[in-house]
Amino acid sequence: MPRLEGKIALVTGGASMPGLGSATAIRFAEEGAHVVITDLSKDGAQKIVDLIAEKGGSAEALAHDVSSTNDWDDVFGHIEENHGGLDVIVNNAGIAILRPIVDYTVEEWNRQCDINLNSVFHGTQRAVKLMRRIGRGGSIINISSIVGQVGVANTAAYAAAKGGVRIFSKTVALECAADNIRVNTVHPGMIMTNMQKTALEDNPEIYHQLVASIPMGRFGEPEDIANMNLFLASDESAYCTGVEFTVDGGMITQ
Repeated sequence: MPRLEGKIALVTGGASMPGLGSATAIRFAEEGAHVVITDLSKDGAQKIVDLIAEKGGSAEALAHDVSSTNDWDDVFGHIEENHGGLDVIVNNAGIAILRPIVDYTVEEWNRQCDINLNSVFHGTQRAVKLMRRIGRGGSIINISSIVGQVGVANTAAYAAAKGGVRIFSKTVALECAADNIRVNTVHPGMIMTNMQKTALEDNPEIYHQLVASIPMGRFGEPEDIANMNLFLASDESAYCTGVEFTVDGGMITQ
């Protein structure tokens, strides 16, 4: 039996390919979930829906600015009206603007906090309310980063947001454990996504330095994160909540 048979899952930031959201949506659909894929670019999300449909899976695309409370209301209204409830949410949408602290503008700082942290609050709060109302529990998966666990130069805004996601999720996990709503974080290391490729193109000299810093000797693939998300979405992780799952090839173990 597919591991997510009959589950309704929401994945934000699902248009980019290769990306964590698109890989997760595809993996969830392969395991039987109906996946609601949201992104600023509905056309981009629809391309992932089309890929899923070609493989016989079930998905749909919605336009969604995760910094907009109105968009969040629209997405959850659509899910409740059309599907009756939600079993899994992956708060994945994110951006990275890398600067020394003295070079950040206030706008860059606020934008990263809005997309990387505040959106996780909006998605988590709405998911908890809906899951409690429906009464069948659920899994909330918030994508953080190893930068939310250890210090990395030139990532102050991104790190502040991702660190916030980490401790926010642990707190909500305690509030929701009695409702069988699990809240966990996934902390990717160096994963070869579109966002990572763009960062490397801007800073090509650091690629070999980064690879040398990873004990497993390679960047991860989006599927590595998708498979961790699948475990957390499935009933196999039924006794896991408030946990941070690091997927980094051993990078921060050193």
